[in-house]
Amino acid sequence: MRTCLFGGTFDPVHSGHLAMARAMEQQLAPDRVVFLPAAQSPFKTGRQCFFTPQQRVTMLRMALEDWHTAEVSELDLSMQPPSWSWRVVDAWISRYPGDELYWLLGTDEWEQLHQWARPDYLADHLTFVVYHRGQEPKPRPGVRAVFLSGPMHEASASEIRRRLEHDLPIPDGWLPEAVEKTARAICNQRLK
Repeated sequence: MRTCLFGGTFDPVHSGHLAMARAMEQQLAPDRVVFLPAAQSPFKTGRQCFFTPQQRVTMLRMALEDWHTAEVSELDLSMQPPSWSWRVVDAWISRYPGDELYWLLGTDEWEQLHQWARPDYLADHLTFVVYHRGQEPKPRPGVRAVFLSGPMHEASASEIRRRLEHDLPIPDGWLPEAVEKTARAICNQRLK
């Protein structure tokens, strides 16, 4: 089975995440797209997620409700933080040894790949799918990669969180309607 893994904090999942994954699906046609919310990004230590793991999973499931080849996996959330991609891939291979794996990421993460834990392990076990806008990123020797270009959505998770905290409107199209409604309800509950 051709499986594309898409890891991230998804704090919260927004239309930019979804557009990137949809573009990948249209061009590569994997059998499934798996969103993997991270317990704690190694690049964001010291900063807790705005939403709890279960809230992030719930909003992801809402966002993917009508997307039949997409699913949410809590695999990374079940592991001890921080979230090392190689551990997720290792656990995935143990559970689904026949899968042909891909890992979706943006240009910024591709350019930081040398800083990831065990990038050689990842390169041995999967193909990276690098979504970019404009100039194609440079290939890395010994690393299988597919480069996809497309528009970048303006949505920003940090700006969404800021607007939610201050009860400000969120620009149209940044969040799926059900996700925005749930995120606002969570924030309103905190204020009580």
